[in-house]
Amino acid sequence: MNDTPFTNEPSYIKHPLIKPDTVEQRLYQLNLAGKALEGPSLVVLPTGLGKTIIALFVIASRLQRFGGKVLLLSPTKPLVEQHASFFRKVMNIPEEEVLTFTGSISPAEREKLWEKGRLIVSTPQVIENDILTKRISLEDVTHITFDEAHRAVGNYAYTFIAEKYFEAAKNPHILAITASPGSSDEKIAEVCEALHIENVAVRTEKDRDVRPYVQEKEIEWEKVNLPPEMKEVRDLLEIIMDDRIGKLGELGFPVASRKNMSKKDLLALQKSLQSELRGEGNPAVFTALSVLAEMMKLNHGIELIETQGVLALKKYLEKLGQEAFAKGGTKAAKRLMEDLYMRKALHMLKENMGEVEHPKLGLAQKIVSVQLEGSPESRVIVFTNYRDTAEMVTDALSEVPGLSPVRFVGQSSKYKDKGLTQKKQVEIIEKFRQGEYNVLVATSVAEEGLDIPSTDLVLFYEPIPSEIRSIQRKGRTGRLHKGRVVVLVTKGTRDEAYYWSSKNKEKRMLSSMHGLESALGSKKVTDLSAFENGTEAGPEKQKTLGEFEVPCETGGETLRVVIDHRETKSGVAKSLDRMGVGLSFKALEVGDYVVSDRVAVERKRTDDFASSLIDGKRNLFAQLSDLARVYEKPVLIIEGGDLFTARQINPNAIYGSLASIAIDFGVSILYSRDEGETASILKVLAKREQIGEKRDVNPHGKKSASTLAEQQEYLVSAISNIGPKAARNLLLHLGSVEAIMTADKEELQKVKLIGPKTAARIREVVTSQYKG
Repeated sequence: MNDTPFTNEPSYIKHPLIKPDTVEQRLYQLNLAGKALEGPSLVVLPTGLGKTIIALFVIASRLQRFGGKVLLLSPTKPLVEQHASFFRKVMNIPEEEVLTFTGSISPAEREKLWEKGRLIVSTPQVIENDILTKRISLEDVTHITFDEAHRAVGNYAYTFIAEKYFEAAKNPHILAITASPGSSDEKIAEVCEALHIENVAVRTEKDRDVRPYVQEKEIEWEKVNLPPEMKEVRDLLEIIMDDRIGKLGELGFPVASRKNMSKKDLLALQKSLQSELRGEGNPAVFTALSVLAEMMKLNHGIELIETQGVLALKKYLEKLGQEAFAKGGTKAAKRLMEDLYMRKALHMLKENMGEVEHPKLGLAQKIVSVQLEGSPESRVIVFTNYRDTAEMVTDALSEVPGLSPVRFVGQSSKYKDKGLTQKKQVEIIEKFRQGEYNVLVATSVAEEGLDIPSTDLVLFYEPIPSEIRSIQRKGRTGRLHKGRVVVLVTKGTRDEAYYWSSKNKEKRMLSSMHGLESALGSKKVTDLSAFENGTEAGPEKQKTLGEFEVPCETGGETLRVVIDHRETKSGVAKSLDRMGVGLSFKALEVGDYVVSDRVAVERKRTDDFASSLIDGKRNLFAQLSDLARVYEKPVLIIEGGDLFTARQINPNAIYGSLASIAIDFGVSILYSRDEGETASILKVLAKREQIGEKRDVNPHGKKSASTLAEQQEYLVSAISNIGPKAARNLLLHLGSVEAIMTADKEELQKVKLIGPKTAARIREVVTSQYKG
């Protein structure tokens, strides 16, 4: 094998770090990799055209030229495993040097493995935590690939990792890859700024060098009419909506007509009203917010009857009824469910619409059935926005001979709806790949982050206004052979608006990307000899120390804050780190942050604070009692701007609680708008205590004696591999600690979160002879 990075062979790539005859050569991939090696780059390429191959070329080149180690970050555990498997197959480095980092590997183990790894494939949250806790150093990392780079906005882990990487690395280089960075110039610019992007390279399916590798993709738009019975139910909901719009006007907050009102408009109005509460607390604003909460629920109900059908609306109103009449339920839900027109709508749904179905359902059955009759080996994905609809569509498709559908949803469990574990998701996808299932009825969870095989047909049960999600859905077909996309649209409803919104945003995105590509003026790689001979751009100019924020030192001392390890995921720790504050992470029994031997801080977001006032299971006052007992100067920081609107609680109840915290508990209350402001407050407190008062940082104290339930949970969770959630599940299922200790493996495995290994571990701990 010759020692140049790449040779222009007709079929397979040759490179010292890539196994022979494993990676097909495509000119557009080489061109994009060459451009990416010029500097930190964003590559935008449609799904299925080899973004991972481009990452492979860049990783191989950086490793060969600069050594060190490289990182590939991907949003989900299944994608991490998928990428690692691919790189072990094709890279000519020892398999044990290709490592996967996920939350299932202990921090201590990751710290040891980091030293051995050459290519580390990880979820970003794990790397973010390990940077914060100083378990790893990015100094010798010569490249990072950010997969699904459109996520690099706001407080997502990608943004922090990129920032710390460019501060620490001797020779940093970034490749960001995505199929859809967003339609607005602002969103694209935010991604580029967060990842320090200097070059942008874009390819579409229409580009000349890409076209030979793209399969034809038909896009059809199938329209249906809303049945008269459903229109009647919708009209009743719209009567209520018009009434609430009138009430808002009477309160002094006029809004646009219903036809011109979107969910975005309602959210904007909510934000505007909440900002007014920071003033004098006008009672009309509280009333208006409650009315607005009704309107948002109505808006969702109208969307369901128009685009999903009777069953979806029935289930939603059932949940709304539960909310209205449950302890702590909202006034908005209660007023809605008691409204005369809502009662009429409920009556119609229960009594008069037993056989009425949304015409989309029958059309979906027909389209999928025809596809599989004509091509029995086909695979089909049906995308829908809502879990209830996914269940309804799965049931309907199950009735058609030849169809083997399966419902595919996310991990979180909701009202009467248990989510799928990641293990179960992977199992379903494998059965779909093997043909045991031939139709996957999926929510947004199947749009990205999972290795789902290419399909012959993608059916949108409804259009979606997001261009990113639309592109990802369509990318699930037409990879290996001709694909088909069918979008179902109910005429005269918001379906039509969403369809055109997404279409226009996709056009704007491509226009913005090409514009940015030209504006950055990145040199186009037309001659591959530089790429092949290893003469691509050398190390980027390292930033000088003066370009970074100076560490928070005063008189030679660095400020320190001790943080409870459960706060690692919050943006507060990252903000403190950016400010140069020294961080220590510990399991604190009392407080979230300790800044001296006498000052400790409990942090509560406004929604948590409000919920603790109406939920007896919350223990805010017990936490503050412990804080005041253990520390001389206890502090509560309430974070967020919606304290009086988070749960629609009477303002007097909130004022009374604040008074009790300050007077009865002796806890100082400070307010912050967001995590960054909380960090600034903590820094000021630390400076005052450690520099001004010369006090040491000394976390101490224990919680008050636990309740019986807490002691039981603690006892069970002490067994290796059993966390607090699993301990609670065991106690709820089996009833007592004694019952857990005497249960056999089969009984233990019936409990959520308890698998065969954990069950075996419990039995081993309980039955093994003590060998002290």
